[in-house]
Amino acid sequence: MNLQDLNRIRQITVIAARHGFGEVAERAGVWRMLGRKEKVEVSQESQRTSTAHRFRLFLAELGPTFIKLGQVLSTRADLLPAEFVEELATLQDNVEAIPLEQIHAQIREALGKEVHELFAHVDPEPLAAASIAQVHRAVTLEGEEVVIKVQRPDIAQRIDADLGVLRSLARLLEAVVEETGIYTPSGIVDEFDRAIHEELDFINEATNIRAFLENHKDRPYLKIPRVHAELSSRTVLTLEFIRGEKINPSVLSEADRKQVAQNLLEASFRQLFDDGLFHGDPHPGNLLLMEGNRLALLDFGVVGRLTRPMQETLVMLCLAVALKDSDSVARILYRVGVPDARANLMGFRNDIESILGQHLPTTLGQVDARTLLRDLLDLAVKYRIRIPKEYALLSRASISTEGMLRSLYPEMNILEVALPYAKELMAGRYDPSQLQGGLMRTLLRFQSMAQDLPTQLSQILMDLETGKFSVTVRAEQFDKLNENLRSVAVIAFLGLCACGFIVGAFIAFAPRPPMYGNVPVMGIVGIAVAAALFGAVLTWYLFGGRFGKVSVSRFLKKKR
Repeated sequence: MNLQDLNRIRQITVIAARHGFGEVAERAGVWRMLGRKEKVEVSQESQRTSTAHRFRLFLAELGPTFIKLGQVLSTRADLLPAEFVEELATLQDNVEAIPLEQIHAQIREALGKEVHELFAHVDPEPLAAASIAQVHRAVTLEGEEVVIKVQRPDIAQRIDADLGVLRSLARLLEAVVEETGIYTPSGIVDEFDRAIHEELDFINEATNIRAFLENHKDRPYLKIPRVHAELSSRTVLTLEFIRGEKINPSVLSEADRKQVAQNLLEASFRQLFDDGLFHGDPHPGNLLLMEGNRLALLDFGVVGRLTRPMQETLVMLCLAVALKDSDSVARILYRVGVPDARANLMGFRNDIESILGQHLPTTLGQVDARTLLRDLLDLAVKYRIRIPKEYALLSRASISTEGMLRSLYPEMNILEVALPYAKELMAGRYDPSQLQGGLMRTLLRFQSMAQDLPTQLSQILMDLETGKFSVTVRAEQFDKLNENLRSVAVIAFLGLCACGFIVGAFIAFAPRPPMYGNVPVMGIVGIAVAAALFGAVLTWYLFGGRFGKVSVSRFLKKKR
């Protein structure tokens, strides 16, 4: 670790102490590593606010890398408690715009030509300035209006340097902080590393945009910007400029609000169940309202992908929630997740039943999806079940979409609007008109169990083939009998060894002096040695060996 890293760790530690996290730094031994401890006063605001709020302020003060860390964590309800996720969702970039000269230098370095050779005009005032990139309007040499997303100078190097510091701090924290979640601090840093480097690669974002454009080409209600490949690279992304306005429900008529809400819901369902590719952060800032109530989708740095089995599982989960079938919900979540150890499935099911009873009191149209999804993910974390990041990302996207739908058209009955999609998706499998019947619930449980059975049988067959399959039968009486037989065998063996030693000593030393009367002294010594060895080995066996420990433990339990 170099001097620059140590200075950065010191800065982070001072800011952490200012926001009330000084005790954690003390326990982790950070001050000891730095060689001296500074006295830092906790800010008055931090003294009055929650831990989650203080954590957000802490990240915001540390700069771009940590702001992005908070934004990434806000999309991962499987990594942090719901209170932290909700707080970090409000974390916004607050960075100064970089001068136009630096923008020109970045474009020249990325595309290999001077700006005037690529664009007829670049607006000097940025449309947006974020921690990763800055966005400017421009006009191509052919006269087409575009927007240019330009990565900030040296941002990748700064993030890599901060990642090294984060890894060092994570290792220190792991030594002193009890693990309360599924992921360790190092695991969270690794997740952030993957996410931030995907976002730093604009080629990856361009690929996502092309996929969305292909998926939505026949859907007139949604507009996706076109990528200008010849004006794009890993650090510069040039897109078609889309004219539109931010969605403001207060200026729309009731008919317009209803139409926009239906378009948004239609786009969301098609992304999830037809395309398997969905926008991971559809907040109001990433949506524009165009003429004719059409929607334009922006910023494709964070997207989620669902395979066909994942889509089918999602449908099954939605139906199970609608039916308040806690058993199926528990089995589905357990199957899609990766438990750290064998979970208490019965307790998991009972807790889910309590959550469904709380959030589904009457009809599905009155469900608060935000609270329901949050509680289900928190429950999975409680039972140490790793939910795949795609589902966690989907949870965040669903909560954001539902919030916009309710602000646009609060009278909308989401169940009625979603029913045609359910009929389409479940055609040939179930009859959606029987959603409240016992037959549907029975079929749902059978489907869940039928999906689990092949995997379980395959695992058993592979274990048999490789010789790893074993059956253990336990019975308390058999265990006691087995223990007693082992004890008798060991004592008999030790007795035979001692007798052999005694007899051998007499035979070896009987005809030889010294003698004490008619008894050979060496024979007596042999008996004493044999007795001492027998006693020592027996003592070790009873009080130091594996079976002795069991016997002593049982003896102490009886005394208690």
